[in-house]
Amino acid sequence: MNWKKTLLICFIILLVGGAATTLIFTTEPTATRSGATKQTAMLVQVTEVQRDSFTPTIKAMGTVQPAQDITLSPRVSGEIIERSPSFTPGGYVEQGDMLLQIDPSDYKTALQQRESELQQALADLKIEMGRQEAARKEYKIYGDTLSEQNEALVLRQPQLNSVQSSVKSARAAVEQAELNLKRTTIRAPFDAHILSRNVNVGSQVAAGDNLGRLVGLDEYWVEATIPLSKLRWLSFPEDGTEGSEVRIRNQTAWPEGTYREGQLYKLVGNLENQTRMARVLISVPDPQAYEATDPNLPRLMIGSFVEAGITAEQLSDVVRLNRDYIRTDETVWVMKDRKLSIRDVEIALRDPQYAYISKGLNDGEQVVTTNLSTVVDGAPLRVGGSGSASGQDTLNSTQ
Repeated sequence: MNWKKTLLICFIILLVGGAATTLIFTTEPTATRSGATKQTAMLVQVTEVQRDSFTPTIKAMGTVQPAQDITLSPRVSGEIIERSPSFTPGGYVEQGDMLLQIDPSDYKTALQQRESELQQALADLKIEMGRQEAARKEYKIYGDTLSEQNEALVLRQPQLNSVQSSVKSARAAVEQAELNLKRTTIRAPFDAHILSRNVNVGSQVAAGDNLGRLVGLDEYWVEATIPLSKLRWLSFPEDGTEGSEVRIRNQTAWPEGTYREGQLYKLVGNLENQTRMARVLISVPDPQAYEATDPNLPRLMIGSFVEAGITAEQLSDVVRLNRDYIRTDETVWVMKDRKLSIRDVEIALRDPQYAYISKGLNDGEQVVTTNLSTVVDGAPLRVGGSGSASGQDTLNSTQ
């Protein structure tokens, strides 16, 4: 093939390629830009609210402590010769029960000596009274010629005063000896639970020694801390009125639904050091269930950490709303005319589950319970279903 033929073939190929390229570009459809951003209403769940009267429960944590707590001590010394079987850690005793008996031998002897001294003093008084009679007879001989001072001496008034003083002293000594003998028997000062015992039969004790620890059975206290802002909703006993009712629970030790009942007793006059909250005392009667007829009634343990549900005063004309629906800066999302309204509210009180709203919400208004990722006042809304406290799903604000 000569060069002319090759050149012709190349020219034809170039010509066909150029024509094909031109045809492609001339017949390509023209691209057009169209469309618009369409705002879609956010899908939400709502709950309708009503104003009513409610009785909130204020929760507090506290520690159990005894209302009566003593260290038992003797007032006389001696050897322990008898111990009550109930006087042992964990035992229960009633007021007046004998706990320990100190050897009374020395104190009986001392009492006999003091009684003998009293008899001697009474005999001396009788003798002196006889001498007084003789002195009065002698005084009649002198008539009124003696001065007042000499008259007292003649009638033996100083001697009579001395003997009478001896009688009083002897009687006081007998009473003291009787008291010491009585104190050799150590008795329970009140209905008590024994927490510790430090002596046994044969122990030598002296006045003031620590014999054991007793706490009262009639009442325990729960010392709890409460925010200062909530004190105005609580009632303390005053002028015969009772304090707020309280339910005590030990969630770690007691079965579900088990509780003890008590009453708000006192407001302690200082704040808790760490939290700066108010300290209150809650009275729980029969804490050891000693007199209870229900065998399943739980017992309070000293030092245990418990939860107290305190019944607050009734709130009138308020909206009760789940605390999860209170938004930032104490606002609530309300759907009004199918649009989002961010509403400022005034909260009278909060308890662990609810917020009680006094201002900002009216009857029949629909509160948005859905959590939204984008929140704009006036954003369009559409209802996906009526809900209550259960509407917690988070939905995207755009589709």
